[in-house]
Amino acid sequence: MATPPGGRPRSAHDYPLAEIAEHIRHERRRVSVLGEVRELVFGAQDGLVSTLAVVAAVVGASSDNRAVLIAGLASAMAGVFSMAVGEYMGSKSQDEIFDWHLADERREVRERPFEAQAEVAWLFMEEGMPAEDAWEVSGIISRHPDSLLATMVAKELGLQHSLGEETAGSPLRGALVMGAAFAGGAVVPVLPFLVAEGLPALTAASVLTGLVLFVIGAVKSRWTRRSWLTSGLEILALAAVAGVAGYLFGTVLPTLLGFGGL
Repeated sequence: MATPPGGRPRSAHDYPLAEIAEHIRHERRRVSVLGEVRELVFGAQDGLVSTLAVVAAVVGASSDNRAVLIAGLASAMAGVFSMAVGEYMGSKSQDEIFDWHLADERREVRERPFEAQAEVAWLFMEEGMPAEDAWEVSGIISRHPDSLLATMVAKELGLQHSLGEETAGSPLRGALVMGAAFAGGAVVPVLPFLVAEGLPALTAASVLTGLVLFVIGAVKSRWTRRSWLTSGLEILALAAVAGVAGYLFGTVLPTLLGFGGL
């Protein structure tokens, strides 16, 4: 945001309100995008890691390449629907809970405005604001019901609320993003088994999966402000643990259960 004309601002009134409004809209759009980035990263990462673990387990238990392909694709399809439905239901439930709390707080503002004002004053005092200032600020806010409601929802319940403006994606859009990301990630560990089999295919799948995961972690650092190398290696380490665990379960567990060599 640009500095007001004349150099250093003397007060908050020196900032053009149009620029302030555009800056806030930009920040809200950025937060909305970050929500979709989370779904993309989470879905793709889970698709890569879980599918790699499945194919590693099957390779460890069987030399039949068709079994590996069937297990990998079945795991991918099940994961797509599970992740998409889970994301949809989770987001929808969160929205419903938020709407219920919002209605409850709106009723309090309408029916018990002085109680709402006292709560806001206490919340400001809890943050360290002197009592006199807290009562003065809450008194000003209480003259504007929408502002009082937004303050109570944000400070009392810790929920995000912006009257008249949508700041997050819909549950359906989140479900589609999550499902598509999982599907894209799940395909990667299966691809090498279309042209090879056994340990060579598993090695190629592990390397390819690790490379994609590292890239996801490195790209994610653009929004997390972490080192791209640290972020990439962190996700790569997670995949390595899942892949080794899957392979060991596929080789050791069948033997312990008396199914070795099947």
